[in-house]
Amino acid sequence: MEVKHFTVGTIKLEIHPSKKDAGNAAARSAADALKQLDQARREIGVIFATGASQLETLHALTSMPDLPWKNVRGFHLDEYLGIDENHPASFRRYLRENLTERVPMREFFSIDGSSSDSDRVRQDYVQELHAADPQLCLLGIGENGHLAFNDPAEANFNDPDAMKVVTLDAACRQQQLAEGWFQTFEDVPERALTLTIPTLLKVPKLIVSVPGLRKAQSVRRTLAEPISTECPATILRLHPDVTIYLDLESASELNGFVPSH
Repeated sequence: MEVKHFTVGTIKLEIHPSKKDAGNAAARSAADALKQLDQARREIGVIFATGASQLETLHALTSMPDLPWKNVRGFHLDEYLGIDENHPASFRRYLRENLTERVPMREFFSIDGSSSDSDRVRQDYVQELHAADPQLCLLGIGENGHLAFNDPAEANFNDPDAMKVVTLDAACRQQQLAEGWFQTFEDVPERALTLTIPTLLKVPKLIVSVPGLRKAQSVRRTLAEPISTECPATILRLHPDVTIYLDLESASELNGFVPSH
C-alpha cells in the first residue's frame, strides 16, 4: 500500500499501512525538525505526549542516531494527581522508560503529580516551559477528542492559564482503563494537571500520532465537526503546521475525506 497524503484545511494527514509505519513516519518528521531547530537555536524546547498512541513514535525516535538530544529541554503534557512517579500509569514513569532513559537529553522537566502543592508545581512548571519556548510538540488525540487532558467539559480555547488542574470525564478515564494502565475504573484518578490548549497551539510545529481503531471516530470528528470544545481536537484545524499520522484502522471512518486515487 502506498502512503496517502492529503489535507483538510491547514491539517496535513498521512495514512500508513500499520501503526508501526505511522509511528516511524512521525518519528522521522520529529527527527528532521530537531535537526533543523538545532541549526537555529542553542537549546530546543520539546513537549512530549504519552499513552499507547505514542509508543511506536517514541521507540523509533529514540532509536535514531545523531539527533541533538544534548540540546533538548523536554517537557510533558500532563500528569495524574495523586499517583506516585513509579505507579505503572504514571506519565513520569512512562517517559522515563520510553524516552529519558533511552537518550542523553540535556534536561527533562517532569510534572510532580504526587505533590501536595499543585499550585506551586504548576507555577514552577509554567515558568520553566516559558523559558524554554518550545518549538515542537508530539501530541495525540483522545477517544473523546481531548488534547492533553483537556476533555470537552474542561477545554477552553481562550484559557487564561498555561496549565491547570482538571477533572477527567468518564470517557477519558475509560480510555485509560481500556489501554491497560489501571486494574479497575475506580483506580483511574479523577483529577490531573494538564497544559492548556492555548499553550499547545503556541508551539510552532505539532506532530500528532493517532493509531488504532478506537481512535477512528475521534479522527473523523476532528476533521468533520464544527470547531468547538465538544471535540477539542477540532481546534487543530486552525494551527498553521500540524501533521496527523494515521494507520488504516484510525483512518477507517474517513470516507469522503480521503482521495480515492
